[in-house]
Amino acid sequence: MSTVENGAANDAENGTGNGAGPDPAEVLPPRDVPLGGPRAMTVRRTLPQRGRTLIGAWCFVDHYGPDDVATTGGMDVAPHPHTGLQTVSWLFSGEIEHRDSLGVHAFVRPGELNLMTAGHGIAHSETSTAATTVLHGVQLWVALPDAHRHTARDFHHHVPDPVPLPGGGEARVFLGTLVGDTSPVPTFTPLLGAELTLPAGATTTLDIDPAFEHGLLVDQGDVLFAGTPLHPADLGHLPPGRTTLTLTNTSAVPARLVLLGGPPFGEDIVMWWNFIGRSGEEIVQARLDWEKGDRFGEVQGYPGERLPAPELPNVALKARGNRR
Repeated sequence: MSTVENGAANDAENGTGNGAGPDPAEVLPPRDVPLGGPRAMTVRRTLPQRGRTLIGAWCFVDHYGPDDVATTGGMDVAPHPHTGLQTVSWLFSGEIEHRDSLGVHAFVRPGELNLMTAGHGIAHSETSTAATTVLHGVQLWVALPDAHRHTARDFHHHVPDPVPLPGGGEARVFLGTLVGDTSPVPTFTPLLGAELTLPAGATTTLDIDPAFEHGLLVDQGDVLFAGTPLHPADLGHLPPGRTTLTLTNTSAVPARLVLLGGPPFGEDIVMWWNFIGRSGEEIVQARLDWEKGDRFGEVQGYPGERLPAPELPNVALKARGNRR
């Protein structure tokens, strides 16, 4: 837990004006996690953590690279299932081939959003392409609200235009609205997702929705996130209540950031492997359905076997949320 500066300036940024000052930012450090079976690549995971499961409906943040695929082997994640969520793929460099059981065959490229809705169940594979030399990006999940978590499979692709930030730099808004730009991609809860770049030494102040909590993932550079220092691979979190957000690049190189936001989710979820549900029994059934070979459909064109489900833990799966 880090503190931010006190005083009237922060009261104004928080939008309170009552002299209480803003709530402090929370810094969530990354941990290394192997991704995707026997040829696993390593990713840096900052969400979920023991003390924080969600930021808005964002429930999963993986950050990887820059990886020289000649050394690491790149990404090769065999067909695997999902329920109750949306996957958001966003690259800084490289190219990933996506195949799913909806029949979509698409490519993830830098600055282009691929959003896949699992709903009741979908399967997909992800592999870096032969043209990729350096793989670098983020994989994000969004929890679907109870009313929509059994929705049909879906897929959206969007290429946001860069828009200028106050004070320098630019944003690519792939979900929601920021600096006057709105993504056309529909979501099941209000969300914000944007890549931000800030020149060395630049400061920007953004108008934000006070109903949203926000997370800031640092890809490169050192930044002040509403006064709290963040370093590469850190994820900062701020609770709702602010009407503006100030970011400063304190490093001598351009900063690249991913800003996430949304209103507090308000529902507890059970997350295990690639499934999101509301009870342990629901997760057990999803695993059984994957092992039986129905419900999720087939991924055509992947040159290999699908991923088997891991063994369930010997303890009951419990629902988690951020409600205190």
